[in-house]
Amino acid sequence: MGEAELSFGWRSAALGGAVVQLLLLAVALVLSEGNRTANRLLSALLLVFAGLLTPYAIGFAGFYDAWRGLTFLPVAVPLAAGPLLWAYVSAIDNGRPPARLGLHLFPPALQFTYTFVCFLLPLNIKWAWFTGGHSAWIDPATELAVLFSLIGYAGAISVVLRRRRARLAEARSDDDRFAARWLGGVLAAIVAALALHLGFGLWSALVGGINYFQQTGHYLAIAGIGLWLGAAGWRHSALPVPLPVPAGSSEPATGKEDRGTPDWPAEAHVIERRTREGGWWREPDLSLPRLARRLGTNTGRLSRAINLGLGQNFSTFINGLRAEAVADALRVQPRRDLLDLAFEMGFASKASFNRAFRARYGMTPSQYRLRQSAAAVSNSDSLTRDAILRREFD
Repeated sequence: MGEAELSFGWRSAALGGAVVQLLLLAVALVLSEGNRTANRLLSALLLVFAGLLTPYAIGFAGFYDAWRGLTFLPVAVPLAAGPLLWAYVSAIDNGRPPARLGLHLFPPALQFTYTFVCFLLPLNIKWAWFTGGHSAWIDPATELAVLFSLIGYAGAISVVLRRRRARLAEARSDDDRFAARWLGGVLAAIVAALALHLGFGLWSALVGGINYFQQTGHYLAIAGIGLWLGAAGWRHSALPVPLPVPAGSSEPATGKEDRGTPDWPAEAHVIERRTREGGWWREPDLSLPRLARRLGTNTGRLSRAINLGLGQNFSTFINGLRAEAVADALRVQPRRDLLDLAFEMGFASKASFNRAFRARYGMTPSQYRLRQSAAAVSNSDSLTRDAILRREFD
């Protein structure tokens, strides 16, 4: 032990507290139900964030000054952040990790092995290497590798998210519930981490290097990103996998297929009529396979009929029927609570209700209700009408 004394200031307290919270969230995710594969991948990602913060949490407290042998402590593996984020989003999408994930984790494994071997070196050799070849060559190369890793995996995540949204719209009427705007935050998080990494790297290059304390903001921001990911992931950890297999996959047809090119508009008209009459659109979690079973057909044919016959995807079709039902109810009872009506008609969220209603009628539900209220009092005197309109706006 050296002569340096430990000092726990606000920096070490803030980062140390973040490490503890990340570890607790990681444990909670491992114990969560729902998409267990995704939850465990996110748990591993939170451990990576905790490892990134640990050297700074103990460094600001003076641990490295007191125990120089802690140099190369093998806890920070930044190259693991990108592939684990991508693997997590992929598992949220289909319930399993991406193919060949092991190959993507090879660079972080190599980084960990290098750090671990250096950590085991005798102190004099370790310190000479740390202040010499490592600082001159390995550290800058690692920084570049992390930068390109984040760029590459940000692109891969955006591809997964676009594909997911398209598949959900084709197969589920509650697609907003699973399209999960918070997953877009995962992409935003990796972009933010990329910007931070690039910004502090440029600052260091411009001034000829920045010290330990000047990087405080960098690691506080990383702590915030990690905690947000953990909290958002834990909040949604119980969501099941909405599409374990790609929509439109081959499936046995029930009955004989028509020969030649089907009359898709006519077939779609029958589907729409039967769906209305059956009231199936009221089911909040109605999916393409479930409706196909009700209609005695297969998902591929049903999807083509809706897309080619109505010019819509499945989500737009079902939510359009729900919007019409809400509009019909408002014409009879314009003072009904909008959210109550929306949920009664099968909408899974306020956002999906507002979006579907605007797409169908070109106005918000509130504006539509206001028009119905105005029509209901069209024969009343202006004072009564104005009072009712003010009450509707309130």
